[in-house]
Amino acid sequence: MTITQLQYVLAVAEHKNFTLAAEKCFVTQPTLSMQIQKIEEELNILIFDRSKKPIQLTDIGQKIVNQAKNIVNEADRIKDIVEQQKGFIGGEFRLGIIPTIMPTLLPMFLNNFIKKYPKVKLLIEELNTDEIIVKLKNGHLDAAIAATPLEDEKIKEIVLYFEPFVAYIPEHHANFQKEEIEVSDLNINEILLLQDGHCFRDGILNLCKNGTDVEQNNFQIQSGSFETLIKLADEGLGTTLLPYLHTMDLKDSDKLKLRNFKEPKPAREVSLIYPKSELKMQIIDALRSTIAGVVKGAIVFQNVQIISPLQKK
Repeated sequence: MTITQLQYVLAVAEHKNFTLAAEKCFVTQPTLSMQIQKIEEELNILIFDRSKKPIQLTDIGQKIVNQAKNIVNEADRIKDIVEQQKGFIGGEFRLGIIPTIMPTLLPMFLNNFIKKYPKVKLLIEELNTDEIIVKLKNGHLDAAIAATPLEDEKIKEIVLYFEPFVAYIPEHHANFQKEEIEVSDLNINEILLLQDGHCFRDGILNLCKNGTDVEQNNFQIQSGSFETLIKLADEGLGTTLLPYLHTMDLKDSDKLKLRNFKEPKPAREVSLIYPKSELKMQIIDALRSTIAGVVKGAIVFQNVQIISPLQKK
């Protein structure tokens, strides 16, 4: 059997469809089917149950797929070893970033990175944390930037910075008169939240220690935009919490409505995460050093309390 045949097996296992898998592998469907059939004949087993729709792995097929992932990863590592030995930092690198980090952090480091490492072709995708974890494990991302800790044994994390939560409190609210606020000042039922699927939302719910008991207001927000939440707060519909970097681009009039928390400030931990296979580490290290260089001056908070980004069960 060959590495290419194993890649075909992994593609069918992922997409559960021979035609779609062939498209993703840039081969014809008969070619892919024939190569998979060769492996099945060589091993004298069936990897896929073709009678089911969508196609399912057999019991032995699942074990073969698990081992095939290891083999393909190790084959990729050989190329990686050669590139590291040559000191080469280049090639395609697929990076995922969560939506609440992308608009503030990416403009801070991207220009510096592509100037310093012109041979790297960055493919950047905005994804939520759950999508990132799946793509890292399936080999469709090389690394990602997300809120941590994720408590996943298959993923490694390098902490980049700690980003405090900052309250946005309109003038009509009682807490507007306070110079600094405490977590006990928050009323979870007044806080305008991002839609489900955002780990920043889960972090706020964890901060308020009220992950499930949120009363339903007579309106429901389905927004992934901090700008929308700010405008709604200004209309008297509540308050909201923002990541620190997002507050730096607010208008001066809006900055007057920001209130910092007393120390230790509740904060999220932002990390560069990647699979345990540790492929393309030379590019991961280059990303880490570039980002560290640009955030050093922007975020200097030390006395913080890290809030988990994981949704409480």
